Amino acid sequence: MRLATVVTADGRSAAAREDASGFLLLDAPDVGALLRRPDWREFAAEADGTPLAPAEVTLAPVVTEPRKILCAGLNYRDHILEMGRPLPDFPTLFTKFADTLTGAHDDIPLPAVSDRVDWEAELAVIVGSELVRADESEAADAVAGYTVANDVSMRDWQNRTSQWQQGKAFDRTTPLGPVMVTADAFDPADGARIRTRVNGRTMQDDTLADLVFTVPALLAYISTFTRLQPGDLVLTGTPGGVGAGRTPPVFLGPGDLLETEIDGIGTLRNRLVS
Repeated sequence: MRLATVVTADGRSAAAREDASGFLLLDAPDVGALLRRPDWREFAAEADGTPLAPAEVTLAPVVTEPRKILCAGLNYRDHILEMGRPLPDFPTLFTKFADTLTGAHDDIPLPAVSDRVDWEAELAVIVGSELVRADESEAADAVAGYTVANDVSMRDWQNRTSQWQQGKAFDRTTPLGPVMVTADAFDPADGARIRTRVNGRTMQDDTLADLVFTVPALLAYISTFTRLQPGDLVLTGTPGGVGAGRTPPVFLGPGDLLETEIDGIGTLRNRLVS
């Protein structure tokens, strides 16, 4: 099942089930709110009505107001090597805020204070049930589904200190979508490909099988120190091919088209604007 959060022509936000003919609106303001229903799977699957055509809606971030967004850095072997670091013993984690999120086709504003804006294609996990000190089996069962994100990063701000937060939390710089594919229809362990293109040129192209810490391992680890609840997001890291890892480095500028794709889920298309 494929679920999205859409905004209709009259400005209403709603969770929706994506079918072949369009988006069937559900009685929830976004997918995060939908997941807080214990019967969300049955409710979404059994809903009927007349779908709206894709042209009649705008795609919002799949989850618009997550309680928590946790992100794993340095979690693909090739990216760790290109950044000259050893493989980690534990996940490297940082957080984001809800206002960093933006829609699958929204423009991304380039901060005037940064000239080293980089791309990071990521698989995002959407939590479907509460997790507290979970083991990996429990963590796997708690996944509602998966979507695509790009952790657009201001490298000059990120590298000001040893703490990355300030380079990762600029407003409206993390596109999320276009849909959530439920966990029964998508398994990262199958090795789907993840890609970034800038102006049509492929910059990242890897497989989800290259993750150092798997999705169950990440969720179990995180749930040891903080409670995860329905609608929370966990971004799982980026593969090799980022702009900062190139010789010479390459960064995003005004007018660039950033496309982020995971096979089986979909593609984000975001224009960088001044």
